Amino acid sequence: MRTLEEIAAGVRDGALDPVQLVEDALARAADTADLNAIVHLDVDGARKAAAAHARTGALAGVPVLVKEIIEVEGLPYRCGSASMDEIGQQDAEVVRRLRAAGAIVIGLSHTHEFAYGCTGTSNRVGPCRNPHDPSRMTGGSSSGSAAAVAAGVVPLALGTDTAGSVRIPAALCGVVGFKPSYDTLPTDRVFPLSQSLDHVGVLTRTAADAAYALSVLAGMGSVTTRRPRLGVPTNPEYLQLSPEARSAWTAALEGLDTLDVRLPDWSHSFSTAANLQGPEAVANHRGRSQDRYQPDVRQRLIEAAQVKPADYRRAQEDAASITAELDAVFQHVDAVLTPTVLTTAPPLTAADVDVRRQLLNNTRLANLTRHAAVSLPIPADGLPVGLQVIAASNEQAAAVACWIEAQR
Repeated sequence: MRTLEEIAAGVRDGALDPVQLVEDALARAADTADLNAIVHLDVDGARKAAAAHARTGALAGVPVLVKEIIEVEGLPYRCGSASMDEIGQQDAEVVRRLRAAGAIVIGLSHTHEFAYGCTGTSNRVGPCRNPHDPSRMTGGSSSGSAAAVAAGVVPLALGTDTAGSVRIPAALCGVVGFKPSYDTLPTDRVFPLSQSLDHVGVLTRTAADAAYALSVLAGMGSVTTRRPRLGVPTNPEYLQLSPEARSAWTAALEGLDTLDVRLPDWSHSFSTAANLQGPEAVANHRGRSQDRYQPDVRQRLIEAAQVKPADYRRAQEDAASITAELDAVFQHVDAVLTPTVLTTAPPLTAADVDVRRQLLNNTRLANLTRHAAVSLPIPADGLPVGLQVIAASNEQAAAVACWIEAQR
């Protein structure tokens, strides 16, 4: 399996043909179409870009997918919703950066409608299916990006993350999801869910690839790996795991030197993030007809509208103090480790209300505090399990994630 850097180097020196790379990706997309990971495959555009490729750039010839809430010029802009039928008028800045680095956009990946859900089950074209077991969820909202990377369609995909939407599907699909710190990757021309919490991130096969992608797209500094100081939370809420996830988590910690750390109060952090997200989501959908929204998304907006203005203002204040608490933890450790989610991929038929807490439980904190967070796949019997690395900076998160990856 070639790394992103090796693919690009091969294209630049002539050892790899961007046309063949695109054809392989398109063939794999066709073979895995039943997963519903790709909502629009730009066959003609991808082939044209490959044929005209200049064989330059740090991502030269790398086929990529873009989450469908990120605008791509000339491609459908629907955000997974039957209420939208637009065409992208301009590339989002992050897409422009992909192209400038030589990557080839082959299409758009599935999202939970408007990125307002963590299961990946609600979209105008139906649910996204997990490559490890198509009867199970991918997680969301960057559902198709995770599934397509896991299925070998592309080595790199863009996602977004407001409460865990890059890391949750990465964990359930067995790939790497890197949510960099706030505003690392621009959110212009990305349909907003909650401007205070929205992040653009990447999904890849390895932590090293994720670090490389961020170095290219955001100028992230070089990563130096060394044995890190690792913290594990004593807050019980972060470790209420299913038996399968607990077994993998326990095994992953063996051989790692860890310190017990106390994270900010879980309940306060969770409610603070929810009280920030809700009113901003309502504002972003105000004036839009919601008659054709998915039922769960429509209900979520109804519930979000109940957040009082005073609670929103208090959440803004509390976010700063919670962030300071986590910053204090990073004075003692290089990173904090948690399970990414509390369980393996639930069945597609599982009730949304039953699985949301299991999926969102451990990921919201890093959006609230805007710190970098990475989900890594860890060895598991059966369905994939993810380990989350939270750190004070992108470079630190990448260094720790790459070090842990290298220990296997």
